[in-house]
This record gives sequence, structure tokens and C-alpha cells, in this order.
Amino acid sequence: MTTLYDFSAKRTDGAEQALSAYEGRVALLVNTASECGYTRQYAGLQELQDYFAGQDFVVLGFPCNQFGGQEPGGEDEIVAFCQGRFGVTFPLFAKLQVNGDGAHPLWRWLTQADSERPHPIKWNFTKFLVDGRGRVVKRYEPAVEPHELVDDVKALLAR
Repeated sequence: MTTLYDFSAKRTDGAEQALSAYEGRVALLVNTASECGYTRQYAGLQELQDYFAGQDFVVLGFPCNQFGGQEPGGEDEIVAFCQGRFGVTFPLFAKLQVNGDGAHPLWRWLTQADSERPHPIKWNFTKFLVDGRGRVVKRYEPAVEPHELVDDVKALLAR
């Protein structure tokens, strides 16, 4: 069985990061963009990260420019924007594609792993909740606000 821990992704500094580094942690993976109507969700994602600080939880941000060209900047610009405007401290990865032939293998797996909604990403800020064993538990569409995930995260942390 494939899990989150079977993948790696480039960090914003260009180094490859094995996602097995997050083994045992509940993770929320989000495709993000800096010029989207949902960009304000960065604040809510950081609040989630802060709320669960010291627990086995992490938000992982994956910038993507596939939807309306809403993430046009380079990695340094993205990091500066997220940290400066929203105080983001959770890990951000290098820009990648989430759909189509050029989709990153992680995102191909995410869209296939979720048997409840196995379809392409519709827009920025689609979220996937992964349990401490690296399995997709739930998919949330962009309009779902980060604060709405608190109970689901608590339930996974309690396992």
C-alpha cells in the first residue's frame, strides 16, 4: 500500500525532502496560491498549525500556478509573501503541478487515494488530511475553511 511517506517533494530551497520525515504525524496537505480569493486561508492554516503546536500535526503547503495563474512568483517570493503577510511557519514546498500529465506523483496519488472523491483538483486550497500512518483520510474542497477541520484533526490525534 502506498502512503504519504513513499513520496518526496522539493523544498523552496530546491533540496529534495522525503515526506517520511513527517511519519507518525497527522498532516494536512494543501495546494496554495498567493493571488487567489482563498489566499486568506493561509491565516487559518497557520492558526491550525499554532493550535496544534506541540502535537503530532503539521500543515504542508504546496504552491501551484495551474489555476488562473494565481501563483506566478518564484519560491523566494512565495516564502516572503506567506511569512510576511500571514506569518506562515509551516513547511512550504517548491511550486508544482497538481493535475494533468505534469502532476507531481504525490498529487496524482492524493487524487486517486481518496476513494470518496477521486478526481482532479478543482482549484487552489484543496486540502487532504492524512493520518499518522500516511493514509488519506479525507479531502476538503477549497471553500472549506481551515477552522472547520479542527474536530477531524483532534479525532486523528486521539487515535
